[in-house]
Amino acid sequence: MFVDISQLTIYVRPGATDMRKQQAGLAAVVQNLMEGNPFSGSLYLFCNRKRNLLKALYWDGNGFAMWQKRLEKDTFPWPKDEEQAFEITERQLQLLLEGLDVWNAHKDLSYSQIA
Repeated sequence: MFVDISQLTIYVRPGATDMRKQQAGLAAVVQNLMEGNPFSGSLYLFCNRKRNLLKALYWDGNGFAMWQKRLEKDTFPWPKDEEQAFEITERQLQLLLEGLDVWNAHKDLSYSQIA
């Protein structure tokens, strides 16, 4: 089954995750460490210590689906601690998979008046 990612909420698990974990182990990480609901239909992202392997976990209504991407060269930009972690958009996921650092991108500025 293919998923319409534009309809999902995407969450990132900051720091390193043990990539020996499969669906049940990653669902436990979502529930116990991220305090999320692995059965919510959201997409959860995890990365290894070397930052060259990314796993995505998703509940599709009757079972878990898990995807992984391993880079042969380079590393994924990844938040090191929970202070840098946040929900990301579909566009930010695309940029992340292309290797762009969405956590240190330029931020929108808001001004109320000209000084």
